[in-house]
Amino acid sequence: MAKGSFNIGDEVAITATVRRRVTEDRVSVSIPSYGQPHSIVETSKVMKGQTIELVGDVTCVDAEVGKVTVNLGVPVTVDAHTLRLVTRYVSPKRRRPKWTRRHDEAV
Repeated sequence: MAKGSFNIGDEVAITATVRRRVTEDRVSVSIPSYGQPHSIVETSKVMKGQTIELVGDVTCVDAEVGKVTVNLGVPVTVDAHTLRLVTRYVSPKRRRPKWTRRHDEAV
């Protein structure tokens, strides 16, 4: 598949830059192509300007505009080219229950 083609349910990563520490356990981060302020819980010692990776699941894909919505606790809509695929979603295999009879079996 081409780079940047995501499907709903895929696990993706966004590289964010630390802006400043808001409280003792929260950090304000800058997410590329996301025009809103965003803060995350981060108890480790991170410094201003350090990059961190945020991982979430794709909830909506708009291929015409090139935008993808990722659930990072709250929905965040970013450009598709700013994301990196972590794992592709694989739907569960549907199995027929053992207790059902086939139509061709004699009763």
